[in-house]
Amino acid sequence: MSDKENLPKIQALIVGFSIIELVAKSPQPLKFNDIHHHTKITKSNLHKYLHTLTSLGVLYRDQESGHYSGGPALIDYGMATVNSENILEKVGPFLEEINILSKETTLLAVWTHDGPTIIHMIHSRAGLNLGGQVGTVLPIHSAGGKLFGALLNGPLLDEWIAGETEHLSAEEKATLQTDFEEIQKNGIAFASEALAPSISSTAIPIFNHDSHMLGAIIIVGFQGTVPASLEEELSVQLLKKSEEISSLFGFSK
Repeated sequence: MSDKENLPKIQALIVGFSIIELVAKSPQPLKFNDIHHHTKITKSNLHKYLHTLTSLGVLYRDQESGHYSGGPALIDYGMATVNSENILEKVGPFLEEINILSKETTLLAVWTHDGPTIIHMIHSRAGLNLGGQVGTVLPIHSAGGKLFGALLNGPLLDEWIAGETEHLSAEEKATLQTDFEEIQKNGIAFASEALAPSISSTAIPIFNHDSHMLGAIIIVGFQGTVPASLEEELSVQLLKKSEEISSLFGFSK
């Protein structure tokens, strides 16, 4: 028996995860009595577990039927994990190509519960830290943030946008909305000084077979070293890479 198997375990977590696993693997929503039958947890304790898990968003309880199914947080965590692993494996070689092509820091970001988050980084040849690292959540005014804001959908995105724009003026919100519309039309995002002073960024999306945005590839550099408009040659090349990479996940225009 390994040392890990001998380590003490938190029984409440084991019980909680047994409930999550049961509900997540069920082909249809489960009634309270179904969960009680399969887990053998006392009804009083089961009520406490289910209340906690639903309050965290890990499980969802339908108000009319009372049936339980996977909650938004559970789905979000699962998608973030799947996207991070599969995207990084498939996109890694393209990140290196884009890094060589642009000669600038190249990032891969995916959507997480906290917002668009950097999961991989290839530094520029100069090795400069340009305002981000793995685990950094991108602000909405960055190219990556604007790309997700314009092309992703869902209540978690709406909540993130509301938080990011809470203190913006009406004029700033209008400008951001205009940027979103341009991104939706052109499929590329540009930003300046969102990550750090004098730093610009350009971002392209990665889509899957049903046109859902899986992630963003972002190049970051000093102003004047990364594209700032659709007409620049590097922008054209990046858009071609966006289509090529997305095709790996079944996307086609």
